[in-house]
Order: sequence, then C-alpha cells, then structure tokens
Amino acid sequence: MPHIRIRDAALYLGVSDDTVRRWIENGALTSSRDESGRSVVDGFELAQLAQRNAILPDDPSDVGRSARNRFVGLVTNIVMDTVMAQVELQCGPQRVVSLMSSEAVRELGLELGSVAVAVVKATTVIVETPAGRV
Repeated sequence: MPHIRIRDAALYLGVSDDTVRRWIENGALTSSRDESGRSVVDGFELAQLAQRNAILPDDPSDVGRSARNRFVGLVTNIVMDTVMAQVELQCGPQRVVSLMSSEAVRELGLELGSVAVAVVKATTVIVETPAGRV
C-alpha cells in the first residue's frame, strides 16, 4: 500500500496537519515511519477515512436520475451573452463549470449565490435547481 506523509494527507483531505495528527492520536488513523523517519499513513486507510468523513449536502432537487455524480453548490459566477452562458459553481472544495444556453440560466432562475446541483454524466454537466423553485 502507498504511504502518504502527514502534510500531504492533510492537503488531500482539506484539513490541517494537526487534525491528521489528532486522528492518529485518537486511533482513527495509524501511522508508521518511512525510510527517512518521517511519519506516514497508509493510503488506503486514509481513503477509507475520507469516505467515512465525507459529508455531502442533501440534494434539494428531489429528482430521480441515473447519473450518480451530483454536486450541490453555490453559483459563484455567470458569464452570459444573448445565446450562451458559462455558469460556475463552488461545490465544497470543487469548482464545477457548465456551458448552457442563456435561456436555461433564466428558466432555472440562476443568480450569484443561488443553490444549484451539478449533475455529471460522462462529459456533460447539467445544472438543476431545487424542486418547486421555478
């Protein structure tokens, strides 16, 4: 299994080095020493911890769909002309950008700071708004 340095583990999980060290002290992670004597954690164990700690906001759209990759976030930027628009969402630490018609932006009521859901299926990003919003 790959071993990951404490500072890199913190970077990948978006937490501080001290948080990773506390997880080790509390038994949530185990550490060992690499050949240089630095503290490292097992990559697979870190991935499992990341999955257990992943707290995703509920999808407010209440829509059934086959796409499993949904990112709830806030609209941070809209660049729009008469025909097309570029909509940017901040979904936790992820930035998701979608190109859509300007008409779709207006119909969805997208504006800066509004809640939206990015649905990713293959190379297509579809942005939805919560049910009953339009």
